Amino acid sequence: MKLYPIKLIPYVSETIWGGKKLIEEYGVKTEKNNAAEGWMLSCHEAGSSSVENGEFAGKSFADVVKENPALCGKNAEKFEDFPILIKFIDAMDNLSVQVHPTKEYCALTGKGQSKTECWYIIDCEEDASLILGFKDKITPEEFKAAIENNTLTDYVENVKVKKGDFFFIDSGTLHAICKGILLAEVQESSNTTYRIYDYNRKGADGKPRELHVEDGAAVTKLEKYTQPDFSNPASDTDERKLLADCPLFKVWKLETKSGFTGNAGDDSFVSLLIMAGEGSLECCGETLDIKKGDSIFLPANAGKYMLNGEFEIIETRI
Repeated sequence: MKLYPIKLIPYVSETIWGGKKLIEEYGVKTEKNNAAEGWMLSCHEAGSSSVENGEFAGKSFADVVKENPALCGKNAEKFEDFPILIKFIDAMDNLSVQVHPTKEYCALTGKGQSKTECWYIIDCEEDASLILGFKDKITPEEFKAAIENNTLTDYVENVKVKKGDFFFIDSGTLHAICKGILLAEVQESSNTTYRIYDYNRKGADGKPRELHVEDGAAVTKLEKYTQPDFSNPASDTDERKLLADCPLFKVWKLETKSGFTGNAGDDSFVSLLIMAGEGSLECCGETLDIKKGDSIFLPANAGKYMLNGEFEIIETRI
């Protein structure tokens, strides 16, 4: 097996709140009515990415990783399954107010998968906002009463956002992406969501969307949201800045006006999610044309890679 830069085709998720920017502006192809989410790097059973080029062309990325685990690097050996999922999310309308379970709750109940995630705001409308935690700490009784009385939105914290903002959301944090936001998400590989409040909307079947109040109440942190500070000036450069560093993943914002040289060592693969720009990538003796909307997986041990062109990229390693 010869190592090479792998270009991925996303699994596309259609929802009642999704828009069409990923289709119209980011090259995502689908016959679905919208592309709410593009799962740009995914091995999850609910939707795997697939490979566009090279030896593995036409195969699901989940199968490629299962058959060739060395592609992921030494750090992946401590995880039972491929540990992360990377998405584009286009919210034309508000997402539900929701929470994801912790590892402890999943172990206690024997169901679901924990999910810690982070968001980079690619673009947004002028008054766009997120829901993150609560205005003030509240009691479990107040939380449940607010859900029952449809007054939950009176208690949550609305955070205005702008292009380039970054947020790290630990599992157990109440949150919602609101309308008019396009973002990149790096998350634990999980599809478990406890929906707490959904604006009394109905799904495609005409019925109210399912809520998961009991589970949600059991895991939600009833406090203000606090943004962790992962900054590391000692390692940052003008082109590459650390955004998140946790046991699951490390995320950087990579911005280059002309070119950039990096390295994929034996510890981890390198995921490059192209948010803006176009040009080429040189790696493993191959040259690959890349542009906004592409997701590139550089295998562990691929060695030096060179980006030629002007780009804004989310780089992820484990």
